[in-house]
Amino acid sequence: MRPLNVPTKNEVTDQNRQIFDQLESNLGFIPNIYATYAHSKNGLARYMEFANGKTSLNNKEKEVINLAVSEINGCSYCLAAHTQLGKMNGFTEEQTLELRQGKASFNEKFDALAGLAREIIQNRGNISDEILQNFFDAGYSKENLIDVIINVGEKSITNFLHNITEIPIDFPEAPELKTATV
Repeated sequence: MRPLNVPTKNEVTDQNRQIFDQLESNLGFIPNIYATYAHSKNGLARYMEFANGKTSLNNKEKEVINLAVSEINGCSYCLAAHTQLGKMNGFTEEQTLELRQGKASFNEKFDALAGLAREIIQNRGNISDEILQNFFDAGYSKENLIDVIINVGEKSITNFLHNITEIPIDFPEAPELKTATV
């Protein structure tokens, strides 16, 4: 059992309580992972500003990255949340499963993006020239590359938070990936 609970509105600072109210208004509830950030007086606001910053990537592209990174980092919370968000952004469940594997046979551009995100996190930024060229050949820019790297870092922070705290998942569980048999 990990020592961190999911704090309630009564257990957080006024600043965090205001963010809780915004989350409740926008999402209909306060996701446990966001509430967990509120153990820090400044952590939740700092994370929200980082996660919601301007980017050259659209929501669908961000979900491609979030799914690939969360799979590598083994974050069951983020896999559950981003499977739901991926579906809300137009992906099928089968596509979310494929994106978690760092590929997208259904879309060449997403395939390059998922492959790049997977390789960045799997190899700690030491990516192959081939993966990088594939990303650029798919139509992405240098600006997009920087924004992908930022998104990988942002998602990894939340992956690590959940993996360390093991707070309860308040989204429908993500389906298991079927592993290939040899």
